[in-house]
Amino acid sequence: MKTVREYVVREYIEEGDDREVTDTTPLISGGIVDSFSMVSLKRFLERKYQIQIPDAQATPEAFDSVTKIAELVRRFKPDA
Repeated sequence: MKTVREYVVREYIEEGDDREVTDTTPLISGGIVDSFSMVSLKRFLERKYQIQIPDAQATPEAFDSVTKIAELVRRFKPDA
């Protein structure tokens, strides 16, 4: 899920912010991704992996780390 981590850093970490984003970094609860950004992240995942994530499964908990995002994507595309 390197691609997801790179997207998060590129889109949501401001230049000069020295926070490191790892696979377990809290994205939502850590204030990196807000609810509006979560929608754009969902769209990115759907385009990148050619999947449809139901709104009911696009929860803050499911998007709170790269690891959790990877688990979500693999539910819809096991070979991702």
